[in-house]
Amino acid sequence: MATVVPSFRHDARIIGVVGVAHGGSHFFQLVLPPLFPLLKASFGVSYVELGLLMSVFYATSGLCQTPAGFVVDRIGAARVLAGGLAFLGAGAILASLAPSWAMLLPAAVLMGLGNSVFHPADYAILGHHVAQNRMARAFSIHTVGGTVGWALAPVLVASLAAATSWRAALLASGAIGLVLTALVLSHRSLLETPAHRTPEGVGAGAALVGHLRVFTALPIVLCFAFFALQSTALVALQSFMPLSLTKLYGLPMVVATASVTAFMAGSAAGTMAGGVLADRSGRHQRIILGGLALAALVLLLVGRVAMPPLVLLVMVTLAGALSGLTTPSRDMLVRSAAPKGASGKVFGFVYSGLDLGATLSPALIGTLLDAGRPAAVFATAAAVMTLSILTAVSISPRRPQPAAAGG
Repeated sequence: MATVVPSFRHDARIIGVVGVAHGGSHFFQLVLPPLFPLLKASFGVSYVELGLLMSVFYATSGLCQTPAGFVVDRIGAARVLAGGLAFLGAGAILASLAPSWAMLLPAAVLMGLGNSVFHPADYAILGHHVAQNRMARAFSIHTVGGTVGWALAPVLVASLAAATSWRAALLASGAIGLVLTALVLSHRSLLETPAHRTPEGVGAGAALVGHLRVFTALPIVLCFAFFALQSTALVALQSFMPLSLTKLYGLPMVVATASVTAFMAGSAAGTMAGGVLADRSGRHQRIILGGLALAALVLLLVGRVAMPPLVLLVMVTLAGALSGLTTPSRDMLVRSAAPKGASGKVFGFVYSGLDLGATLSPALIGTLLDAGRPAAVFATAAAVMTLSILTAVSISPRRPQPAAAGG
């Protein structure tokens, strides 16, 4: 019996809804930070205490991401995705009503819990429903959707707060979360994935051993390490590149700060191109090897060679594009390494590597800057990218790599 290939229109609807939902995830990651000055004035707290809100958010998200993957595999992804968006919206609404700083903490926990579901749920939906020859492009649009959410949040939230109040800005953000929840629920029949329950006769202990065996399999461990290394490099550049460039070359802060925008814009463009390349070639490990090796080389040059500001921004954009080019191949590699029926828990587990890298990177880079070594920031990012290449090329996929195809 011939396999029915989903139509382009069918895939476009699924990719569109999931991409918008992922944009919501990234949007809520940046809902609170633009309001920090106003929250500080309202509650008389320090920036350390405000920063703790984001630590709580990401710690909750990281700890819950793998359990969320188990839930996705057990009951299906659509309900879990809608639930995550509902938690994000409810958390923002709860924060808008907070009478004190302490009451913002449970709101941060609620939003972190909501944020934890997206990678296992989104990738389970895309992997189950989208045609194989469009899969990498689906992953690339999913990633760019998140980037758009990052870009919109600071502008929208800060503008609403300036025009009204920080409470109104959070209330409006919560409403956005609930609207996105309704969007996912209205497409539930289109997005739902199969439930994979433990076979009858298999005890809880045996089932747990089976789950742990998935996580300790070498390809999955290498995927986790790859994500942790990639996050270490990305957070180093996102958080510390402007300061490093200012210390290295005396650049004005406006130009130095623009380097992050340039890197992220290049990354988004590279991700879109990488989806097309990955679908057409299927050579995911070669794409990762070439893209990250060249990105590391460009970053080394940025950290060692003084350049005119325009040339510098072009080079940073190029580094972002080369890094972004590898993102769809990275996700395809994880998909190929995941056992059948375990994509939710596997994506949840390996994506928690991002949280590990994001936790370790600031302390490492901060130490280098305190030691007066801003050039080492770029050298470290390049070195970590190189190490991540070694993990990627060592992964032996469980599933055969897809043949090149158009579509």
